[in-house]
Amino acid sequence: MSAVIAAFGTVDGQLALGGQPISRLAARVGSTPFFAYDRGLLTERIGLLRSTLPERLNLSYAMKANPMPAVVQHLAGLVDSIDVASAGELQVALDTPMPASHVSFAGPGKTVPEIRQAVAAGVTIEMESENEARRVVEAGDHLGLRPRAAIRVNPDFRVKGSGMRMGGGPQQFGIDAEQVPDLMANLAAADVDMLGFHVFAGSQNLSAEILVAAQRKTVDLILSLADKSPWPVRYVNLGGGFGIPYFEKDQPLDLGAIGANLAFLVDGVIATELPEARTVIELGRYIVGECGVYVTRVVDRKTSRGEEYVIVDGGLHHQLAASGNFGQVIRRNYPLAIGNRIDEPADAKQTVVGCLCTPLDLLGSGVRLPPAEIGDLVVIFQAGAYGLTASPTAFLGHPAPAEVLV
Repeated sequence: MSAVIAAFGTVDGQLALGGQPISRLAARVGSTPFFAYDRGLLTERIGLLRSTLPERLNLSYAMKANPMPAVVQHLAGLVDSIDVASAGELQVALDTPMPASHVSFAGPGKTVPEIRQAVAAGVTIEMESENEARRVVEAGDHLGLRPRAAIRVNPDFRVKGSGMRMGGGPQQFGIDAEQVPDLMANLAAADVDMLGFHVFAGSQNLSAEILVAAQRKTVDLILSLADKSPWPVRYVNLGGGFGIPYFEKDQPLDLGAIGANLAFLVDGVIATELPEARTVIELGRYIVGECGVYVTRVVDRKTSRGEEYVIVDGGLHHQLAASGNFGQVIRRNYPLAIGNRIDEPADAKQTVVGCLCTPLDLLGSGVRLPPAEIGDLVVIFQAGAYGLTASPTAFLGHPAPAEVLV
């Protein structure tokens, strides 16, 4: 917890974001709850990645982690490409200085209008099924344009230790590896600019050993498909899956080990075997997750049969993941603090709940905090990714929170 706080810093006994004490930031925003993202930490995280990963490797921001336009605008000047997963995200990406040729569009179930938008914009469509591939060809014919496309491959291996499995076995994502050669043969005569392959096997992994093994298997798979490709491979997307620590016993990912392995693969294997390929690593949570907080104000407190409850004006409708209802098997507390009294002893065991009329609205169970007072600002850390847009904001009709980049 101390390391989490130290990353942001403190001012006058308060947590600071962008150098501002949290109470002043709350006054600037004008209301609680709100999400705040630290511009300096975002820049530092990209700097860490640049200094650790091989220079030849392109860094792509997976916008699904946090599509706030100001965040995307800031990152567009720091990364090499942007990955989107809807027409709405596509529009945000196209509003940045990022060239359309360095925007990729992934995700199952792309509609015909979305595909036409993507073809018209000139972004790379990562095709997830044979039907989708046919629709891409048809969209190009309809518009009189040559679509840019890649094949998203569902690998024939699984990655253990991931928060969500995105490949291996039956999947809604991508085209099964064994089906890809036939698809390529069928597309050989089509007027499509086929660039290469995308393989993304899993997310939120904290084991460098597992990720290293997955990256090596991914490259082996892509090389085997490249041998059967009618086109030269000019695009290799190795996915991402880099995890961040959320809970007390989580250990940070060994980025150095990941960087060394990627240097071997990118500067060695891929550079030799696929010399025309632009190699991409696609990261979302790892870039933004630790750079944001969710801030909510204490509106009440009470004792119920010996348990101390702190009631705040936010809740799971804004920060579903922190409540334990976003795919977690066992609920555990996200790092949580009283932001305006960050230096005071955390010697009172309290349970922090939101304002919703459901027992699911639990933000912190039995957390050690300074004795909370009405008006205090509760801060939930690790809130930069899959926060607001991954939460049921319409539930029970409460107003949406603000978002700020500072």
